[in-house]
Formats: sequence, C-alpha cells, structure tokens
Amino acid sequence: MDIIRDVLDNQLVDSNQRKLGKVDGIVMELRDGEPPRLTYLETGMTTLARRIHPRLGRWVAAIENSWGAKHSEPFRIPLSKVRNVGIDVEVEIEAEATPALAYEKWLREQIIERIPGAEHGNS
Repeated sequence: MDIIRDVLDNQLVDSNQRKLGKVDGIVMELRDGEPPRLTYLETGMTTLARRIHPRLGRWVAAIENSWGAKHSEPFRIPLSKVRNVGIDVEVEIEAEATPALAYEKWLREQIIERIPGAEHGNS
C-alpha cells in the first residue's frame, strides 16, 4: 500500500459510518536498524497547518486555544483501530466519544445554538 496516496487526505469514518474528518497526518516510529513503522493516523487543523509549514501549525494552535476550542492537539488514531482502507478509512471508534468532533461541538454550542430560531440539540 502506498500510505501517502491511499491514506493521507482520505475521509475517516467511525464504526457507524459517521465522518470524523480527513487523515491529516501520519505518525511513524523510527527504530534503529529497522524500517519505520506506521503507528498513528492524525486528524486536526493543527496537523493540516503543520504540513504546510511548522510556523503555520503553531499559529493555528494558538488561535484555537485563544478561541476556546479546547482540543488544539491533533487526535491520534492507533493503527490497531483501522479496520479498512478504501475510498474511506474506516476506524473502530465512536466519533462522539473522541475529541475529533470538538470543532463541530464548539461551533454548535457557541455559534449555532445562539442564533435566534436555531434548533437545539443534535441534528
């Protein structure tokens, strides 16, 4: 499998087919005298910005923290939780039980629910 072509930027979906975002980064473990080993997939705006430039990643993390989005750190998914790699990357986790949807929750609580006439609760 070509990790960059087949995994990076693909849609992540949980065990209920709920979207978790895109695979924004790949974490590998470097071991002496052995080939690198894939350990985690990462998702998060900070990881995506860091791919463009490390300074941009730090800037995005600082903005996220100042806006009150409590999860500026990328969400890491262990390789052991990856179930299938196809058009989507299917992982064996529940989206609602992770910080992967922190921005969605923050937007819903801080912006959407404050709009007059907005529906409250999950939609």
